[in-house]
Amino acid sequence: MTTLHRQPGSAGDFIASFVPEDVIAQTARGLAVEVGLQPVAPAVGAALRMLAGACAAKAVVEIGTGTGVSGLWLLRGMRADGVLTTIDRESEHQRMARRLFMEAGFSASRARVITGRALEVLPRLADGAYDLIFVDADPTEYAAFMDAAARLLRPGGVVVLHGVLTSGRDVFTVRELAYAVRDSDLWQPALLPLGEGLLAAVKA
Repeated sequence: MTTLHRQPGSAGDFIASFVPEDVIAQTARGLAVEVGLQPVAPAVGAALRMLAGACAAKAVVEIGTGTGVSGLWLLRGMRADGVLTTIDRESEHQRMARRLFMEAGFSASRARVITGRALEVLPRLADGAYDLIFVDADPTEYAAFMDAAARLLRPGGVVVLHGVLTSGRDVFTVRELAYAVRDSDLWQPALLPLGEGLLAAVKA
């Protein structure tokens, strides 16, 4: 009998398809595209789930709800009693996300959905109360989000910024921030080449 072997594709294809999405996540992704959003890649979602699981996250902040793609991954990595606080300015997108969270089997109490500008909402959140913060928003505000993360995270908590390897007009701003995080005594960072690039850092 002849054994057939699948021909290996590129490393990028292998990474992208390594952890597939289920139907609900695919639905969230399709809705995001319909409303003009660019959701995180499945490989990024898998990394978020892993990080949430690694730190046994009970309290997570997500900046940029979208239609719930990254939120689904985060919830699946968090503790069963964990609460995701997700912030976005678009209430209609959040309505879709909330419905998909429910369809995925998460009770309404597992997601605290807040509509508003993140930099106005974050000051109302408690100091040192969060295990993980994920940011997928305007890169020009990332420095302000890092300052907020320094206050909100417990020691050993993790902040993750998405889109740090993009080549757009904000590339210099984002790279300056990355260098500042690298050189800070407060953070233990790593750049992860997943999706549009993740800057992940543990609070010392």
